Amino acid sequence: MVKMRIATLGLDRSTNTPVVILKEEDGDRTLPIWIGASEAGAIAAELEGLKPERPLTHDLMKLLVAGLGGELRRVVISALRDNTYIAELLIYRGGEVFEVDARPSDSIALALRMSAPIFCNEGLLDASARGAGEDPPPPDGDTLRRFLEKLDPEDLGRFKP
Repeated sequence: MVKMRIATLGLDRSTNTPVVILKEEDGDRTLPIWIGASEAGAIAAELEGLKPERPLTHDLMKLLVAGLGGELRRVVISALRDNTYIAELLIYRGGEVFEVDARPSDSIALALRMSAPIFCNEGLLDASARGAGEDPPPPDGDTLRRFLEKLDPEDLGRFKP
């Protein structure tokens, strides 16, 4: 397993679809994951530190895991099936490990909220078309704000600045 970080969150110009690009912490390989607008909004809001008036789905997931005495120890992007990435949440509770199947976009949004590390299967990075490509630019506040402004407010809920 390879530890990853969010390198870029933006729009794929060719498909006009949100994409999050993960980059290995100790190397140059990247993994692009195309995601939905609401998940992109949830990730962008957390990266920007925006807080909703009421809990959104990923905030609710965080409250449920913590409220039941669990701890999200890690997120693992583990496989690619039918052009869809597969992820697992590894939740620890009372000495037990619970592995929960989840979409990578939801997993990343939850990992950000719970300060959990994100890992990727080594083989996925090797197979990624971007492998040795140029290093994507780091996300900046202006880019993320413009992205949020273009989203449908119903995807995000209402935020207090």
